[in-house]
Amino acid sequence: MTPLKAWSTLPLALALTGCVSMAPKYRTPEPPVPKAWPEGPSYRAATGPTGQPAADTAWQEFYLDERLRKVLDLALRNNRDLRIAALNAEKARAYYRIQRADLLPKVNAFAQGTKQRLPASVSGTGQALVVEQDVVGVGISAWELDFFGRVRSLKNQALEQYLASEQARDSVQVSLLAEVANVYLALAADREALKLAQDTLVNQEAAYKLVHRRFEVGASSELDSYRAQVTVETARADAARYTRTVAMDENALRLLVGSPVPAEWLPEALGALAPLKDFAPGLPSEVLTRRPDIRMAESQLKAANANIGAARAAFFPRISLTTSLGTMGSELSGLFKSGSETWAFSPQIVLPIFDTGARRANLKVAHANRDIALAQYEKAIQVAFREVADALAQRGTLDEQLASQEALTQALEGAYRLAQARYGAGIDSYLSVLDAQRSLYAAQQGLIALRQARIGNLIGLYKVLGGGWKAS
Repeated sequence: MTPLKAWSTLPLALALTGCVSMAPKYRTPEPPVPKAWPEGPSYRAATGPTGQPAADTAWQEFYLDERLRKVLDLALRNNRDLRIAALNAEKARAYYRIQRADLLPKVNAFAQGTKQRLPASVSGTGQALVVEQDVVGVGISAWELDFFGRVRSLKNQALEQYLASEQARDSVQVSLLAEVANVYLALAADREALKLAQDTLVNQEAAYKLVHRRFEVGASSELDSYRAQVTVETARADAARYTRTVAMDENALRLLVGSPVPAEWLPEALGALAPLKDFAPGLPSEVLTRRPDIRMAESQLKAANANIGAARAAFFPRISLTTSLGTMGSELSGLFKSGSETWAFSPQIVLPIFDTGARRANLKVAHANRDIALAQYEKAIQVAFREVADALAQRGTLDEQLASQEALTQALEGAYRLAQARYGAGIDSYLSVLDAQRSLYAAQQGLIALRQARIGNLIGLYKVLGGGWKAS
């Protein structure tokens, strides 16, 4: 074969490479969940359309509080878990580029010089000879002609693994934003609870002084004095507990953000936070498959499906090509003289015959991995459906529960004022005041917790519906 004919086969080989794919044709599995969200009393007014879907709502559009958005942006820039996920995506992209490069030949330039002494017994001339040889050229070494799609299947597998790593990074971002927002929300609620405990402590200390003076002048019993002191110490203990909790919330927020958070960005109370933007839950089939973790699971399923193609192609011959074209001479000055051209063309075909069942077992492993990935994908959808259904059940009942708690708190405030008045008039003992105060204090704490739960439910629903990976 002449040099021209040898190198003219390269375009033909490139054209034929990847003509056949042994991977099964991929079809997106049907979601193993109902077509609509659950219905019933718990979901009343929880699934109606109220805006654009969560997955289409950028996190800057959902979190409307300016200080919270600054904290979230700081977390996206400094959180170490998100940084690791981004670096893993970069690594997967590099692996994909490596695998994709195997589809095309690697052309190398080479230069080689040898100098060898041949003894008289083998020189053919009866005298010892020193042979010198220099070669310069370009060549292709062991390039596999991918007639049966093995290399292309491996490239597709690497591509899907890279996409899965990108979606894993998005999933980490969704979780991070929700976690930071919830800790920020908990800090606001605990600071409000601390303020309530401190105000209660001040009021109870004043009440205790009044009751104790009444006891000293004989207008009240010693038991009333002790009861008043109990309320003071209870409020003092609550103030200490919430002081500790606020400090722990700040520590948790600092860890999630990955850097110190300026004090002016921290919330004073729940009432100081701007409301969150509402959104539409949408339909399960439209929403669940847009969650980053589900898209990641599907990419892993596609990667496992592509790997079957590589395992099947292993049963067929593997054809590789090594070729070079250059110039050779016994001296450097003669390398580029007329007639010094040299070339080599070395195709190779390897046909598997007997490997004690290794290739067949490898194909079974590939099928098993695909089935495992399918089960993981379906489970991810089922888990997501349950998370959304739970969040919708909370959404459908929290408003009513919150309204009831607000009415209860107002009623207990009136009962507390009346109990104080009756005690001051000498009609009732201090026990009725103590009971009314305890009930009011518990109702006020419950109201703070329910307000936190109501905002936290919107944050959680936004997260489980796939919101948060998109930025404006």
